[in-house]
Amino acid sequence: MLVGLDVGTSGVKAIALSRDGDVVARAERAYPLSTPRAGWSEQDPEDWWSAADAALAELGVEPESVGLSGQMHGLVVLDGDENVLRPAILWNDQRTAAECAAIEERLGLDRLIALTGNRALTGFTAPKILWIRNHEPDTYARIRHMLLPKDYVRLRLEGTRAIDVADASGTLLFDVANRRWSEEVLDALEIPGEWLPPAHESTEIGAAGDQAAGALGVGIDRPGPLSVVLGTSGVVFAALHEYRPEPQARLHTFCHAVPGTWHAMGVMLSAAGSLQWLRDALGDAPYGDLLREAAEWAPGTEGLLFQPYLAGERTPHADPDARGAFVGLTLRHDRGALVRAVLEGVAYGLRDSLELLRAVGVDASVGRVSGGGARSELWLKIVASVLGLPLERTAAEEGAAYGAALLGAVRAGVFADAHEAVAACVRVRDRVDADAEWQAAYADGYAKYRQLYPTLRALR
Repeated sequence: MLVGLDVGTSGVKAIALSRDGDVVARAERAYPLSTPRAGWSEQDPEDWWSAADAALAELGVEPESVGLSGQMHGLVVLDGDENVLRPAILWNDQRTAAECAAIEERLGLDRLIALTGNRALTGFTAPKILWIRNHEPDTYARIRHMLLPKDYVRLRLEGTRAIDVADASGTLLFDVANRRWSEEVLDALEIPGEWLPPAHESTEIGAAGDQAAGALGVGIDRPGPLSVVLGTSGVVFAALHEYRPEPQARLHTFCHAVPGTWHAMGVMLSAAGSLQWLRDALGDAPYGDLLREAAEWAPGTEGLLFQPYLAGERTPHADPDARGAFVGLTLRHDRGALVRAVLEGVAYGLRDSLELLRAVGVDASVGRVSGGGARSELWLKIVASVLGLPLERTAAEEGAAYGAALLGAVRAGVFADAHEAVAACVRVRDRVDADAEWQAAYADGYAKYRQLYPTLRALR
């Protein structure tokens, strides 16, 4: 049995695979999220470990290998005896705006992007360390080690401190081009390098951050197909043969889970989350009913546009103050029209990421789609038509846990490398093609959508 464990934001998912990639057992355990102040997001690392331990036990298998994945960027600080000093500060925590500005000023934005492939965003790890130094000096003085969420679970599971280069890339402390901790960044920010765990290739320690693991799980082991994620957030992800950051860092550029490769990805914060918001606002109607009503409207929804920035945005606008909007409402627009506009607005947001990927040299002919939104045939046809790409679904829908299981198997020697693991286990189930007539309508819709952000920003 090849076991994969994904330490997510809402809970842990554990799966067991056969050697040919069939899922033979699943287990999940939820845990709470704490928001002690507006904009704060924290969790107790002990909850991760308790949930992981219980989920592994529930699988009821004797694992040949165990791979790890998890939410990225979260900060766990430990004392010299490896005791947790405070609740973990998570990827979606927004308290560090001042620290982000200080990082970009101290290093210079161009140098920061050249070294780390990214600009300083509130979700990343480095600004969280500076926040603790600025606001909790007693805690800061006791720090001797720092880990990311899944790596704390590794510490409890195996007794070792380690991190993979894919997850380390999201700390803003990593020299992404050279796949090692950045002494220049650490010195500039006055963060002790000895706090950091040793960094390894993902296949060496069987682990990766959730986006890299999820992409591997749908077969993105080399440049070619894209990973398109229609989860709570939306992601368009491409593997790269070389380190090639987007000049303004509107894409995230990280080491990939496959040695010798990198990846670039655009991230929108409210993809399927936008549809969930609308469903809740409309009175908790069944998704099936909403999607059937949306299908009654023609592409373009008679000029109705939706800007999906309900939680701010990352790509292409690194703007935590961006907001969502419906524009072009008429008396004809009903509930189905609102739903259709949301589906199209999310697709346009994904198109923004695809255009940036193309600008850095990505040449994609197909997307591998995953996430809850991928269960909707209508939404997939809309996204395929907006992107101008066919979308493929894989046989397994286990996301990052599936990729983690493959990485764990490579570590254990079950497969020689990630390519062999993907070839043995990842299978395409079906394909949704772009509609030529819809593409014409969406070309016009996307051009109008691109005008929304600058126009609405001027009204703030």
